[in-house]
Amino acid sequence: MYAEKALELFEQGLNCSQSVVVAFKDLINIDEKELLKLSLPLGGGLARLRLTCGAASGLAIVMGLLLDSSDKSYVYETTRCLLEKVEKVNGSLICKELLESKNIIAQIGGKPEERTKEYYDNRPCSIIVYNTAKILEDYLIEQKIIKHSS
Repeated sequence: MYAEKALELFEQGLNCSQSVVVAFKDLINIDEKELLKLSLPLGGGLARLRLTCGAASGLAIVMGLLLDSSDKSYVYETTRCLLEKVEKVNGSLICKELLESKNIIAQIGGKPEERTKEYYDNRPCSIIVYNTAKILEDYLIEQKIIKHSS
C-alpha cells in the first residue's frame, strides 16, 4: 500500500525522495507541502550530485520522524539496517552507480530530465522507489506501527 503509493507519486513527477517521504505522510504529523519542501533537495542523489539515492534519503527522513529521537544510537542502527537491505535489493545506495548500472550517464547538476515514457522505461528509479518504500513499509508492519494491508 505505501510502496505502491510511493511508485504512483514518482510516476506523477515527484522526485525519488519526495515520493518515499510523502507516501508515508499519514504517519507523520507534518503538512504535505512541508514534507515536499523538506525532501526536495535530496532528489537526484542530493541535489543532482548523484550521491546517496534520494529514495534511501527519503527512508532516512521517515525513520527520523517516526523513531524516538532521544535514542540516537537506536535511530542510527535501525536506519542503517534498513539501508543495508535497500542496498542489497537495489544494488547500491549511490545514485550514480544505480544509473550507470543501466548504462545511463549520470549527469551532475543541470535541469532534471523531462518525465516521459522513455524516462520511466529506461531508468531504474521507479523500481528503486518501490523497493525502498516496500522495505520501510515491511519494517513498519513488523514493528506494528502500521497494519498489514490485505
